[in-house]
Amino acid sequence: MPHLNAGLPPRYLRTPEAARFLGLSSRTLEKHRTYGTGPMYRKLGGRVVYGIDDLKVWVDRGAKTSTSDPGNGFVLPAKRQTPIPYAGKERR
Repeated sequence: MPHLNAGLPPRYLRTPEAARFLGLSSRTLEKHRTYGTGPMYRKLGGRVVYGIDDLKVWVDRGAKTSTSDPGNGFVLPAKRQTPIPYAGKERR
């Protein structure tokens, strides 16, 4: 039996819907967007939308099998991260 969404375009969620999907508050998701630590998003006019597939990819980065599993990636906290040096100098 084919999937119900087969052939349909990807579904996009606004910030409150995406936050509920992830189990986060809208404010936390906004902070992730501000600090560049969150899932990929798109701007449609003045609206911010998240693709469901992008949300799943972001969550999957933090997948672990045990507390000692380093995993393949990690999800950063929603806070300002230390700048990465650029060509030996910090960016302004």
